[in-house]
Amino acid sequence: MKRLLRHLSLDLSPLRDSRDYRLLFGSGVITMFGTFITMVAVPVQMKQLTDSPLAVGLVSLAEFVPMVVCGLWGGAIADALDRRKVIVLSELGLMGTSAVLMVNAMLPEPQIWVLYVIGAITTGIASLQRPSLEAVLQQVVKHEQQSAAAMLSSLRWNFGAIVAPALGGVLVTWSTAAAYAVDTLTFVVSLALLWRVRAIPPAEDAAPPSLQSLLDGVRYAMRRSDLMGTYLVDIAAMVFAMGTTLFPFLADELRAPHAVGLLYSAAAVGALIASLTGRWTARVQRQGLGVIVAAVVWGVGVALSGLAPNVWLVFACIALAGAADMISGIFRMTMWNQTIPPEYRGRLAGIELLSYASGPMLGNARAGLMADLGGVRFSLTSGGVLCVAAVAALAAALPKFRRYDARTDEHALSEKARREAAAAAEATA
Repeated sequence: MKRLLRHLSLDLSPLRDSRDYRLLFGSGVITMFGTFITMVAVPVQMKQLTDSPLAVGLVSLAEFVPMVVCGLWGGAIADALDRRKVIVLSELGLMGTSAVLMVNAMLPEPQIWVLYVIGAITTGIASLQRPSLEAVLQQVVKHEQQSAAAMLSSLRWNFGAIVAPALGGVLVTWSTAAAYAVDTLTFVVSLALLWRVRAIPPAEDAAPPSLQSLLDGVRYAMRRSDLMGTYLVDIAAMVFAMGTTLFPFLADELRAPHAVGLLYSAAAVGALIASLTGRWTARVQRQGLGVIVAAVVWGVGVALSGLAPNVWLVFACIALAGAADMISGIFRMTMWNQTIPPEYRGRLAGIELLSYASGPMLGNARAGLMADLGGVRFSLTSGGVLCVAAVAALAAALPKFRRYDARTDEHALSEKARREAAAAAEATA
């Protein structure tokens, strides 16, 4: 029993062993709270100013192009520049955008265009920063602790996703300016932590950021079907089974419109439980198969949510799906950080950003279209079934991904040997 509990407990070894990881983790916890608060404040303020669902929806549209362009470019600069410097400068930029939103909210007549422009700029800066944040974990966490670090990052995100929006909802009922002020303050505290992270310069022969370096990263990814599997399975799972946009309508069909918030929190609750009990994931060596199984469970959970007769069963199905999605994310991040060479890690992180950010956007559009054709429950159930079928087809088409084993994979073994040699050289010096 004790052994079982140990496998289900949280592995804190990356926090214990790496000072830089502790600083980055603390910074991430703090800024995540502020970011989620602003994610609530912007649509609420836009609704107050316009009373238009279309105007609120256009905020996300304004953010899409900066995410794509800056996500790819952020990957290129992450491989060419000091990643700590990129992270710190981006954090300064994000603090500035939050301050502008705060000032705008304090005006007698807040300007609508500011929300669109600053939303696009904020997304662009965050997308520039994200690849460096993802890539730097590979360098500050031991090779064998990458799974534990992925689990801790997931825990941080899910805790923030559950608690911070509720806090944001309280703040915006008082003042949107106060919500933006809290976000600005979180960046100040975060910068104090990030400033203490050691410099992480690029390799001496690192390619300068350019279109050619971006294409080199894409070609590297396409040469590796195991990596392509992590991207394609996640995109398929999100495109076919994502349906959060339907939750308000599903709550009405269940005759429980007051439970819409419960439905939105269900996936995060399931993911949080998976993170807290996910120490066992570090023992899994066939992460490719793990991603496939988790994506299938995600699809099954979504399909069942379309058949469940009451709110609590729907909540349980969505929580199951959220837990499976989190396990998939842990396996994918472990594969990325254990097999991708440092000189490509930033550019591949840019590609990863596009894969896990675009899928939900397209999935919600698919869900709305299918709901319009056949109803909310038809959209959820058929989407889940299509997800399972698509994942099964990809598993059959990508045998190298399906059979991936960290104990024998040449990329994983090569990266492990490189890390061990670097650690030995540093210890000798």
